[in-house]
Amino acid sequence: MTVDRALWHPFADMGAVRRSRLVLARADGPWVWDTDGRRYLDATASLWYSNLGHGRAEIADAVHRQMRALDAYSIFGDFANEPALALADRLAGLAPLPGSRVFLGSGGGDMIDAAAKIARAYHAQRGNAERVHLISRANAYHGTHGIGTSVGGISANEAGFGPLVQATSSVAHDDAGALEEEIVRVGPERVAAFFCEPVIGAGGVLLPRDGYLEAVAAICRRHGVLFVADCVISAFGRLGTWLGIDRWDVRPDLVTLAKGISNGALPLGALIVAPHVAEPFFPDGPGAPVLRHGQTYAGHPACCAAAGAALDIYERSGLIERGRTLEAPLAAALAPLAGHPLVGEVRAGLGFLAGIDLGADALAADPGLVGEWQIRCREAGVLVRPLRRGIAISPPLTCTEEEIGLIVTGIASGLDAVAARRGL
Repeated sequence: MTVDRALWHPFADMGAVRRSRLVLARADGPWVWDTDGRRYLDATASLWYSNLGHGRAEIADAVHRQMRALDAYSIFGDFANEPALALADRLAGLAPLPGSRVFLGSGGGDMIDAAAKIARAYHAQRGNAERVHLISRANAYHGTHGIGTSVGGISANEAGFGPLVQATSSVAHDDAGALEEEIVRVGPERVAAFFCEPVIGAGGVLLPRDGYLEAVAAICRRHGVLFVADCVISAFGRLGTWLGIDRWDVRPDLVTLAKGISNGALPLGALIVAPHVAEPFFPDGPGAPVLRHGQTYAGHPACCAAAGAALDIYERSGLIERGRTLEAPLAAALAPLAGHPLVGEVRAGLGFLAGIDLGADALAADPGLVGEWQIRCREAGVLVRPLRRGIAISPPLTCTEEEIGLIVTGIASGLDAVAARRGL
């Protein structure tokens, strides 16, 4: 008998959840177990964030020590705590530009909203208050807050909510010229910022063309538009570098971070702000313009302690570089799936993540195919993330090549099970 529960799951068909809810009980490394004791390979690092694998005792111990000392306190106004100060200094040390500042929040969506408001406030402080327009890319995902939903490029995420934030638009995700055309159409004097994931994540794991990121960064500089690198997914080793965007020779004005920053152990987001953008708000004396923005749990000491411990592990274990080391083995292991009769495209080879789309004909014949494939993968012992046209994988950076093979075997088994139902 199906048991109804009160929990409303995000991004979920709650009718389907009643039939297929998976209740997890524990986790260790790249593995998780459900309440029936069955083990699964976590091929998505939960929601793109358990880059270090699950069950990191060092992080739990750091949080415990901090909670016993100072469990929680706001950093609004002139309050601070040592874990927040230390984390901000450490992240500033990773910034593309020396002298950068760091704004903290509770997650990636917080940081997108902060980036947009800081970009607009920066232009206003420079006497260009009309520069409020925000541009992003088709298929982009920038969270589900008000501004993030508005600048996202996934139309289904906007549907049914009525009017959102105005003065936004999106352009083709793979055409730098389209960005310049849109800036000119809107008027450079009205455009505040361009939001760009180095690799588009939830919108399909779309890899950038060679030269694309350098080209859009140059276009932004030419028109005085702030370049916001949304590295919520791409950072902390996922692309083999600390920030993700630093794999390319570009210098963004703002960088959003979250997910892997604390290995997902506690909610945390960070925004790196280039010195020229922060400068109007950091005068030598009193009387600075106040940025009237922030989240209740910004700079939460326990969350910052978790992040500090996570960064220690990345450094000590050499896991940042592993995202690049494993990209070729992952791509090679997935390549044979491109020949499966249900598969339309396999995208891999840049960082330790990949997207696999079903073919257009198969999806047209059965729009529910992606959901069925996800369940079949789960039955084969592998957890994958369903997207609009297929699945994404982004395993923990601790995965071995043997475990990569197990992931691919589970995905192939899921495909075969779906194909067998269709008589293929």
